[in-house]
Amino acid sequence: MKVVWAQAPCSAGQIIEALTRRDSTWHPKTVKAFLSRLVRKKALGFRKEGRAYLYRPLVKEEDSVEAASMSFLDRVFGGSLKPMLAHFVERKKLSEAEIRELRRLLKEKE
Repeated sequence: MKVVWAQAPCSAGQIIEALTRRDSTWHPKTVKAFLSRLVRKKALGFRKEGRAYLYRPLVKEEDSVEAASMSFLDRVFGGSLKPMLAHFVERKKLSEAEIRELRRLLKEKE
């Protein structure tokens, strides 16, 4: 989806090229299967142009990130933000800048 959000409208070939540049293990048939699944789920739309299909997003990136984040929070941490935040803060080395940003975000919520 990130490729389509960044380059829409784009062909399957363009999507495959962008993905394989990042990770050579992507197989074209796998990408096409994902595209078909995303069309069925109404996350992607397409139009036929000659022999190519041009894909465009039907969902906003922000909406997708929100849904995926909430799903992760629910599935892994029972919907509770505190244990998730504690988990990542305790296990990941945070830079001083990241710590300042987290403090700023929390202060804004007070």
